[in-house]
Amino acid sequence: MSRIGKKPITIVDGVTVSLSGCTVSVEGPKGKLSWTHRPEVAIEIEDNIITVSAINDDRSSRALHGLTRSLVANMIEGCSKGYVRGMEVYGVGYGVQLAGSKLTVNCGFSHPVFFDVPEGVTVEIQTPQARGDTDPAKFTVSGPDKQAVGQLAAKIRMARKPEPYKGKGIRYAGEYVRRKVGKAFAGTGS
Repeated sequence: MSRIGKKPITIVDGVTVSLSGCTVSVEGPKGKLSWTHRPEVAIEIEDNIITVSAINDDRSSRALHGLTRSLVANMIEGCSKGYVRGMEVYGVGYGVQLAGSKLTVNCGFSHPVFFDVPEGVTVEIQTPQARGDTDPAKFTVSGPDKQAVGQLAAKIRMARKPEPYKGKGIRYAGEYVRRKVGKAFAGTGS
């Protein structure tokens, strides 16, 4: 039996959770989310406490037990607090711009890279242009859906991963990039 799946989920103040069939709907101050769980798992709501249980002892039921509990807990946390992913763009001339629901990233290519910001996810730019190798362009990706926020942040990072020699590229805020020394010139031979 799953240790995570056995833990009950407490519904925080300001968040309402409703269950109709296999569909769980969560509504809070940060937004609304709904998700349909698999029939191998049962969800019960009693007195602001949600319990998730496996229907039987099959392998698929046991595998989905902890997953379902984690997804419902993430929905409740996302609708109450929201999820934020900080991003940094290092490199001379690198930067980001937001026009409507299109994010434009200049990251050293001969052309800008465009990303569609999905509905329910917001992008806020703190510093639009990078200045040298020490002062990056900064922006945040936020929203109630943990998967959507993480997916957009990962897609943006994939446009130009940080390289190990100068550290240029797009990285998560606080991400450590292991630097390499590069070629050493021995001087002129005789």
